[in-house]
Parts: sequence; C-alpha cells; structure tokens
Amino acid sequence: MRNLAALIWLALSAPALAQSWDLDVPRLSAEGKQTVDTIAYQPLEGAALRWRICVSYPHMKDAYWLSVNYGMVEEARRLGVSFRLVEAGGYPNLARQIEQVESCVASGADALIIGTVSFHGLSTTIRQIAGQIPVIAAVNDIAEGGISARSAVSWEEMGAAAGRIIAERHPEGSAPVRLAWFPGPEGAGWVRFVQNGFHKALRGSSAEVVVSKFGDTGREIQVRLVEEALDDFPDLDYIVGSAPTAEAAVSLLRARGLDEQILIVSDYMSHAVYRGIRRGRILAAPTDFPILQGRLAIEMAVRAIEGKLEITKAGPKIQVITGDNVDAISLSETLAPAAFVPVFETH
Repeated sequence: MRNLAALIWLALSAPALAQSWDLDVPRLSAEGKQTVDTIAYQPLEGAALRWRICVSYPHMKDAYWLSVNYGMVEEARRLGVSFRLVEAGGYPNLARQIEQVESCVASGADALIIGTVSFHGLSTTIRQIAGQIPVIAAVNDIAEGGISARSAVSWEEMGAAAGRIIAERHPEGSAPVRLAWFPGPEGAGWVRFVQNGFHKALRGSSAEVVVSKFGDTGREIQVRLVEEALDDFPDLDYIVGSAPTAEAAVSLLRARGLDEQILIVSDYMSHAVYRGIRRGRILAAPTDFPILQGRLAIEMAVRAIEGKLEITKAGPKIQVITGDNVDAISLSETLAPAAFVPVFETH
C-alpha cells in the first residue's frame, strides 16, 4: 500500500505535459509550390537554463500587441526564462527601433525576438546580431537575412480574409458597393502583404475601393484619416482597415448618423473589435490569435538557444469571426485579460 501511495503521489505531482498547439506550417513542395500543413505542435516542457531574451515591438498603441505581450509573459513564466521588452512607439520610428534593439542586446541577451517596423529597414542590424545570438521574427513580416525562425501568419491571407468577407456578400453582377480602405502605415513590413491579399480577394466582386489612406495605427491618426474619408466620400458602403481604424469608425459613424448606412470590417482582432462584433457594430474580422503567436515566439527562441529548433516558420490558423460565431472564439489564445497591463521585464 505504501508503494502504491508513493506511485499515486508521484503521478499527481509530476509536471503535466504541455498542451499541444494547432499551428499552420508552410512548406515548399518538390514542384516549388507552397503548401500549408496543420500540425499539433508540442512545446517544450521547460528551458534548460534561465535564458535572457530581448523583445522589440513596433509599438504598444493598440490592444493587439498587448495580447502578444500577454502570450510572451505567460510562456516565459511557464518555461522559466526572462525577457526585457522595448517598443519603438510607432512605425515611423525605424532609427529608434534600431537603437533600442542594439542597446538591449548589448546589455546581455541569449536571443532577440523582434516585431519590426520595417520589412528591410533593420536588415543590416539583424544580420549583425544574428552573428552573436538567434533572432526570432514575431508577427510582422521581415526580410529573410539573419532570421532563425518566425512566429507569424500570412498577412497576405489576413488581408484576403478581410476582402473575402465583402466579396462573398457582393459577388460579381450584384449592385456595386464603395469601400474606403485603411491598410496601415506605408512601408511597414506587413502592410504590402495585407494590401496584396485584400485586393486579390476583391477581384471579381462588385466592390470598388474608392479611397485608400495610409497611416500609423495610433488611434488619433486613424480618427483623422476616417474623418477625411467620410468628408470626401459620404456615400460609402464599407470602411475596412486595421483594428484602430475599425474602433475609430464605430464612434465616428454613430456621431454622424451613418452607422446604419456604412458597415465596418477590421483586418485583425482587438478587444474593441471583439466587443464591436458582439454588439453588431462591426461586421467581421479575421483573428490570427496573437496570444498564441507571442507564446510561440518565446518557445522558438528557447529552442533556437538550445539547438532544438526544428520548425522554423509556423503560426495559428486564421479564423474569421462574425456575429454568428463570436461566442465560440478561443479568447485564451486571442485577447489578453481585461486586467492585464503591459509587462516590460520579467525576472
């Protein structure tokens, strides 16, 4: 009986196997075509040592990056590693991000995780750092040089998902509809891919983009851009763009009495977009599960440090959220808890 009790105690006290994550892994076929495999990714149980990781974000202006931050905090604690976070304050601030990254790495780091403000702008810096420590790209697209792994989804597919929401409602031959399109900051690594996917998805539909307005994803800038579009094109049918665009549009349309006339689509998910969909004020948005992307970036960094990296590019499967399925969304992988505040350093 004593042996049986000991066995039971050992079974109950042993650490549980980390839950697997459903991820999409892009692969290149023998014919040169890109395919996507969905796998059950088994994360590490823990880190071999308390590694130090530098993390760099483009900004913390909207709740999307807050959710990425939450995922990184949770995974760093689970694996037993620490990180220091710096944020550039916005997509125009390339020089600031370069300076922050160089300083953070110089202070001592075993790996760098970066959500970049520019596709090519940090290439020289990244290659230099990659000669010392692994570099993991998180969320935003970045040039290949020096990158050990990527925790990201296809932003072209995110744009396409937003475009299909409209194209399926307005197929070719149906009554034409007019769109205002707010892709984000011109030159940012993800914007051109969102642009490509969105416009491709609209081909063959009755939707026409009558105005496109680029700008940083800070709320004040997006409010101004949406106001300009409404002033110039009061007969719009849709406003489509980033989560801050959608958030700004909700209040502006209501103030102008246009909330019944103009529909809103976001091309990614945030807390306010989620609430807007639940309340019927935002039509739909794809989610790329930012919490899970944050977790994966930390896990990939630990694998890269320890020489255990096998999958070098992966991300969650994109899901379109509408009023019909909003209550079924996995919030534990999508949105940080309401009480969560940014964490810039873990020990």
